Amino acid sequence: MEHYIPPYTISDRMLTLVSAISEKVGKVAFRKEFGSQPHLRKNNRIRSIHSSLKIEANSLSLRQVRDVIDGRLVFGDQKEIQEVKNAFRAYECIEKIDPTSVDDLKAVHGIMTYRTVEESGRFRKGNEGVFSGDKCIFVCPPPARVSGLIHDLLLWVKQNEGKVHPLIMAAVFHYEFVFIHPFADGNGRMARLWHTVILYKWRSVFTYIPLESQIERFQEAYYDAIARCHVNGDSNVFIEFMLEMINQVLDEVVVQAQQSDAELSQYVKHLLDCMEFGVPYTAREIMETLGLKSRETFRKNYLNPAMELGLVSMTLPDKPNSKNQRYVKQ
Repeated sequence: MEHYIPPYTISDRMLTLVSAISEKVGKVAFRKEFGSQPHLRKNNRIRSIHSSLKIEANSLSLRQVRDVIDGRLVFGDQKEIQEVKNAFRAYECIEKIDPTSVDDLKAVHGIMTYRTVEESGRFRKGNEGVFSGDKCIFVCPPPARVSGLIHDLLLWVKQNEGKVHPLIMAAVFHYEFVFIHPFADGNGRMARLWHTVILYKWRSVFTYIPLESQIERFQEAYYDAIARCHVNGDSNVFIEFMLEMINQVLDEVVVQAQQSDAELSQYVKHLLDCMEFGVPYTAREIMETLGLKSRETFRKNYLNPAMELGLVSMTLPDKPNSKNQRYVKQ
């Protein structure tokens, strides 16, 4: 009996991106500082969770997601708060997950959708479709085929470990999983998490690389790539898209890894330590956290050097003196 082989073709662009990504991953892995900073790992994990949920219309802000994970009281939709708690628990399982196991897939879905989905941890029993407004643009495989399709997909992953590059394999799995749509809800979250799981098995640094945040920035292109693959009958467009996303987010992670290098002044290090990734701050808020009173000292020793290194950016770069100016850690 022939085993299922997902349809895709390796292109020159894919090979170029795989090479570039591998080089950047090597740079990050070489810097032991990246793996030894709990706050950096936690910040990236929170960004991943926030972005993956935001793609699925969860309205909680990055700060609210952080507060939920830190156990603080958050006023908001209870289902959305539960989704954050669930996602955090699911991502904490990354290192223990067998990406070829149906049992693990169902178990993690059960964690991801705990108390929010009726069929939590079970394959869907009903028909599903993908809609754009009121128009159905794609009809998912019937529920009777889901179990077999997932079995074939996971078997392909298992049999091709060491044969297909993990960067390619993760993208193929991601698209095929979305195509199968095995669960009534939570398929996008699971596909993105499993993508990370496969990459983690290749290089452990991926457990804290916020790939989801990059996807969320290009959400429309993400869905467009999936839609184009539905039409083309293969995952080529999606593979290239995901490789582009990984290549771009690694540029950001390389900068993060450099932040603890010896050449950074203690002033800049203190500034970075008091800022959370992606959260906009006023100059006064940062100064108060640092215990500074002199704006001139703050700008000369802390803010300007950090911005020159590309570690902090302005929300209104064209209006540097605006009263609405905020500063964001990159």
